[in-house]
Amino acid sequence: MSERKTGVYLCSGCGIGESVQVGALEGVAKSEYKLEAKTHACLCGDEGVGMIKADIEAGTNQVVVAACSARVMTDRFGFEPIQVVRADLREKVIWSHPAGDEDTQALAEDHVRMALTQASKIKAPEPWTEGEFSQTIMVLGGGVTGLSAALQAAGLGHDVLLVERADQLGGHARTASKRLPHTPPYDKPEANDIGVLLDAVAANPKITVRLNALVTRTAGMPGKFAVTFADGTIEDVGAIIVATGWRPYDATKLGHLGYGASPDVVTNTDMEKMLAAGQLARKSDGKAPKSIAFVQCAGSRDADHLPYCSSICCQTSLKQALEVLETDPTANIFVIYEEMRTPGVAEELYRQAQSKGVIFIKGKVKAVGADLTVTVADELVQQDVPLAGLDMVVLATGMVPNSTNPDQAMVEYGAEQLNGDVDPEAPIAVAGYCGEAPAAHEKRVQSVPEGGPLLNLQYRQGPHLPVLHDGFADSHYICFPYETRRTGIYTAGPVRRPMDWAEAAEDAAGAVLKAVQAVRSAAAGAALHPRVGDLSFPKINLNACTKCRRCTVECPFGAIDEDEKEYPNVNPTRCRRCGTCMGACPVRTISFDNYSVEMLSSMIKAVKVPDEFSGKPRILIMACENDAVPALDQAGIKRNSWSSHVRVVPVRCLGSVSLLNISDALSAGYDGVMLMGCKPGDDYQCHFVKGSAMAAERLSKVGETLKSMMLEPERVVQAEASIADSDRLPKVIDGFVETIMKVGFNPFKGF
Repeated sequence: MSERKTGVYLCSGCGIGESVQVGALEGVAKSEYKLEAKTHACLCGDEGVGMIKADIEAGTNQVVVAACSARVMTDRFGFEPIQVVRADLREKVIWSHPAGDEDTQALAEDHVRMALTQASKIKAPEPWTEGEFSQTIMVLGGGVTGLSAALQAAGLGHDVLLVERADQLGGHARTASKRLPHTPPYDKPEANDIGVLLDAVAANPKITVRLNALVTRTAGMPGKFAVTFADGTIEDVGAIIVATGWRPYDATKLGHLGYGASPDVVTNTDMEKMLAAGQLARKSDGKAPKSIAFVQCAGSRDADHLPYCSSICCQTSLKQALEVLETDPTANIFVIYEEMRTPGVAEELYRQAQSKGVIFIKGKVKAVGADLTVTVADELVQQDVPLAGLDMVVLATGMVPNSTNPDQAMVEYGAEQLNGDVDPEAPIAVAGYCGEAPAAHEKRVQSVPEGGPLLNLQYRQGPHLPVLHDGFADSHYICFPYETRRTGIYTAGPVRRPMDWAEAAEDAAGAVLKAVQAVRSAAAGAALHPRVGDLSFPKINLNACTKCRRCTVECPFGAIDEDEKEYPNVNPTRCRRCGTCMGACPVRTISFDNYSVEMLSSMIKAVKVPDEFSGKPRILIMACENDAVPALDQAGIKRNSWSSHVRVVPVRCLGSVSLLNISDALSAGYDGVMLMGCKPGDDYQCHFVKGSAMAAERLSKVGETLKSMMLEPERVVQAEASIADSDRLPKVIDGFVETIMKVGFNPFKGF
């Protein structure tokens, strides 16, 4: 990097100039950092931005802006490729603390100090763009979701490799009779139009189809995935969309509902095939059934079978009932339900079924006899009611995600193919997720006994895509629903959650947009969600590395593997830039160009800590930038206030916080330290999946550090925060300050 020329710019607008002495902030920059600061009454205005741009043209190559939160005005204060550091004087200072107060002034000055110190410890990152990057998108699965995804990706100009393990495309839709209504007035089954998708895919020159294809190995990273197939061929792809769909729940496990006891007890999948073939007949005697009962939630919403609702079972039963009545208007149709779930426009299908004479019985089916007598615990009459004289019983079985290849047992893959360079059972030297060893947690969330891995990933964490306890792909459903914990690999359709054809097509479009972003960002060396566009990536000083494997195990996204000498090997485009590896490293040998343990510790130490005679404590809050910082920003916007003795240092994720940062703060005289971040656990909200859990695990060990320093354990805590906690967090902060005041000042002050 050329000689650093830092420009410092202060804003006096939005009430800043009326609340604090901006001249004193200029004095901090000049006297303590030997930097001349410029002040403007509206720094984000054309004149203020023009002033900064003029200085950049004159040679300024780093910019420090002390104004509003770093989360706002990013378009105005973005001066690519110049490194910009932001100091928040508005939301976290003058909007949340009393104007003209000496403690508010001290807070503003410390914010400037932290920003200027940060600027001195970082440099603009240079992206990793080595070699060739593929722009091809691979779609795994040739059903409605996969076909839709292939067409969407091709429409955006990308070559597509469409992979299907069967001998033809179409999936379940190929054998369906009709589809659920998806056009107005949404009140009747519609024609199966899967042929339209099949023809469109066949006619598209950008789509290459591989049938009877089984993936045996997936190595590499976004932009550079190398996918090996069972026939030995290797394809280079940039991103992967997993659209492997669903399979019906195993009805043989539903003996209490008569499946297997009578051939005339069938599943909704069986019924669909009969309707499609135009041969609705009893298996026992070949006669057309005149009286049919549809049993809803057959194994679904049941702790012993499928604990979740499959979303479309009710609608499917209504569709099938209407198809039967269309063929035979005199048929008697019963639908036995616990709750009829027909959200949105599907309500029209329910009304149509009512008008056609379908009889609805609210209750739970307790048993189905061999003679097809259905015993219902009727909720209306509050007693068991037998439903006799039926010709057929249809079980509305749920949708099970195809998170694995169900017909390819794990044993068919050799250990060398699975992960030849790593023993998945090797002991790990550090505990991990929510009290579990990381390897144990990874093994638990990936335990899918039905079959082998879909992609056979060559990752340190194993060959499977991590899944939730119900088998659906693990993702943050609110913030980034298509993401998996393997960067550049996205799920769509029923493998992600139960859904119908229309939803699956829409889901495919969303996943395609993420995949396109992945391949294009990878080629530019830029990070994906949530740190979109970040050009930094972890750099490891192997000379200091102890091969402890913490970074390889604790990375939530499998971005770090191990080479033949057991040293960590970073896959840059897999990395989400959370810094968990940095916080995990016991010898502090991992850093980013614009983020490091040293940077954080230096910012912490830059604060002026009053002595014990001042009566003013100093509390450090290390706040995650995805939830805690936005919540504090919102608190400031709402003019909620909290103690001015607190200093907030934003961090990418609590997982990036090293125990050294905490011990440095205590050694510098801080009276208390709070880590403020997302909710950990199996229902996490952490944008980086395991960051908060890792921080909690590390904090469980901080007791030894405190004991060695002869400090009370109450001085270091972790607080949960969501982006909606703008009213609660100020109270949490003030409560912690009260606790610290009771505990007393840090005896290390002044040393």
